[in-house]
Amino acid sequence: MGLFRRNASKSEAAEPEAAATHDVVEAAQQDGADAAEPARKGPFDAAEVATMGPRVDLGAIWLPVMPGLELRMEIDKRTKKVTGVSATLAGSGLQVQAFAAPRTWGIWDEVREEISTSVTAQGGTVDDVPGPFGRELIARIPAQGADGRQGVRPARFVGVDGPRWFLRGVLTGAAAVDPEAARALESVFANVVVVRDDSPRPPRDLLTLTLPNSGGAQAPAEAAEPQAKTPAFDPLTRGPEITEIR
Repeated sequence: MGLFRRNASKSEAAEPEAAATHDVVEAAQQDGADAAEPARKGPFDAAEVATMGPRVDLGAIWLPVMPGLELRMEIDKRTKKVTGVSATLAGSGLQVQAFAAPRTWGIWDEVREEISTSVTAQGGTVDDVPGPFGRELIARIPAQGADGRQGVRPARFVGVDGPRWFLRGVLTGAAAVDPEAARALESVFANVVVVRDDSPRPPRDLLTLTLPNSGGAQAPAEAAEPQAKTPAFDPLTRGPEITEIR
């Protein structure tokens, strides 16, 4: 399932096929708390925050970090461009991507409809329900298990329209069905800062992500042995994106 801007080129629509993994085992904490901003619940625009805080600079996204959080950068094998970032914690995953959006209106309503259409076309089911970030989708997607049996993979799609950007998250694993298991990753999503450059961009153009700096205060504090990896979200045999159906 891909989210492509109108008339996207093949290179922009390519699936992420490789990944670089960074395990965050400790991070700077403000007064022993998480990266929460006191003014309101995020995600935030870069203009709303004074400093990066305890976040990793990934270009268009400043991602909060916490002990045990593993970051996996999704990289297009052909173009070598970073297309998304996945955060894994305690068996649950959160995949995040940021896109350009129109100046005067958001795109999450139409994107939700497109995801629903795509999932149901594959034989899955979708519920459009209220959530901590507004309307969200609870999807149950047909998938083949390791034993070859046909099963169902749950996924939660959340989205937030910001000033000239749209941030989408996909929660998988236990976080897709268990509110308690989702709490930590919801906090990560809520405290993302989106950095939208001033370049003119068509709606749904993927905002540029970069690999984290291997040094510096905002980089992962230290590398550790990789934890068991959660597969990248790939419910419909395409990359972790949303399809525009027009």
